[in-house]
Amino acid sequence: MAADIQDFFEQYDAASLAMSPQTKAYRGIRDEDYGKWNDQSVEADDARRALRMDYLAQMQGTYDLADLTGQEALSYRLFEAVAARSALLDPFRENGLIFDQMNGEQSGIPAFLINTHTVTNVSDAWAYIARIEGIAPLMETLIARSAARASNRVMPPDWVYPYVLSDIENLLDSGLDNAVLEDFRGKVAKLDISLAEQTALTAKADAAWLASAAPAYGQLRAEMVRQQSIAPTDDGIWRLSDGAQYYDALLSYYTTTDLTADEVHNIGLREVERIHGEMRAIMQQVEFDGSLQDFFQHTRTDERFFYDTREEYLTDVSAVLNAMEARLPDYFVTLPEFELQVKPVEAFREQSAGKAFYQSPAPDGSRPGTYYVNLYNLRDMSANELEALAYHEGLPGHHMQRAIQTGLGDLPPFRRFGGFTAYTEGWGLYSEELGKDMGFYTDPYSDFGRLGMELWRAARLVVDTGIHHKRWSREEAIAYLTQNTPNPDGDIRKAIERYIVYPGQATAYMIGKLKVMELRDRARTSLGDSFDIREFHEVVLINGPVPLDILEEQVDIWIASKLR
Repeated sequence: MAADIQDFFEQYDAASLAMSPQTKAYRGIRDEDYGKWNDQSVEADDARRALRMDYLAQMQGTYDLADLTGQEALSYRLFEAVAARSALLDPFRENGLIFDQMNGEQSGIPAFLINTHTVTNVSDAWAYIARIEGIAPLMETLIARSAARASNRVMPPDWVYPYVLSDIENLLDSGLDNAVLEDFRGKVAKLDISLAEQTALTAKADAAWLASAAPAYGQLRAEMVRQQSIAPTDDGIWRLSDGAQYYDALLSYYTTTDLTADEVHNIGLREVERIHGEMRAIMQQVEFDGSLQDFFQHTRTDERFFYDTREEYLTDVSAVLNAMEARLPDYFVTLPEFELQVKPVEAFREQSAGKAFYQSPAPDGSRPGTYYVNLYNLRDMSANELEALAYHEGLPGHHMQRAIQTGLGDLPPFRRFGGFTAYTEGWGLYSEELGKDMGFYTDPYSDFGRLGMELWRAARLVVDTGIHHKRWSREEAIAYLTQNTPNPDGDIRKAIERYIVYPGQATAYMIGKLKVMELRDRARTSLGDSFDIREFHEVVLINGPVPLDILEEQVDIWIASKLR
């Protein structure tokens, strides 16, 4: 049976893709669905859930794990793990936020069109226009679902709404010079067609925007204003009737562990104390006279730690990544084959977006891996953190891991394109410290920036559980980060606001990183002189994302094989 389980997973992928035109576009697939949006109705959600459970039952009824070996056996177990992870949140499927400053389609729609919908020919341009025309029915569905949840008090706190409204107004107030239509004009201008054809396509896009998108965004604005007037002031999801159970499920979903909220909180307190100790060593190295909090204030306010222009920041990012790329063969067996580009976050969403994030490459190479850096406020982007941030989002972090994953053509698509947050973000955070092992961070202030970013992830364990489990207010969480981290005020406020609308996710980084470090230390101790860092990284990366318990199992198998 092992011979056809790959076909089974391909069939599941095809069935899943049929329900997700946008996932097709992310993959670089341009077919008859290229001009469509995903169906985001309740019925479509139920159909996707039913598909997952049906294929899980088919797999378990058709194949016997005992008959499978190697990657086929691992794929079987991972498909079960993916299904079990998704099922954790099934009882809470109406608890999620539809619109917030992190994930709402008010910014997701233009981001998708600009960054994912490529235009290589006239057909692609018409598909783009079709998507603009489709904004109205998509938004109608989302507005209705958001209103229904708000009637059950499932809505973000009142302070979230100005961010969402700002994103909406950035598009509406620009008229026909908005970011979407500017992107369309730029893409059409690169086509090998006549000026008359370009003009005709542009006119069609403008008309579609005025007829569909603009009214839809206007209706969304009205609904967000209405909700803002009745929005809660409490921040944690404990305020929901099943909030405690929901948060427990989210912690398991994101960390792939059974750690309780109190255990996560206490790990955070322990790690904060450890990192503070390492920071005090940096203070001695640079001969700073004062307390740790004084040093935090020094790094927050001294002008030499900040850039004057975006261009200077981006130039230094490129230099850091080029230097890292040259060293990768000394630490890795498999190297990424996809290009990495660095882009500032677009103006229409930079006020609400996070400070940095990554988008995977298209498997056909039509879209490179992209490290987005938010340069809206350069005072929130300390030069001290530039190195660690570039290593996390670019090389050897997310681009290394996800480009390798995307290129694993012999593995089932759900493994090439899926993920487990603790694995992916744990690798990103591990990559920051790996940069030090590789001889980077030669400036002690840059090394302090690395520690600051690790401290940030440790403190997340404290404040995320503080907000959603211990019922801290937004102000209490902000005060904790202000006292215990060197980050600027704007960075702190935006982070806490992220954790409030994205409960549990931020805990995955440190939990995942601690597991990778634990496994590396175990391998080094067990193997002694036989330990090879390149082989260790290969074991961690070459199977794609896995839950932390399976990652531990894979490393232990490798250690045992080396000891034979």
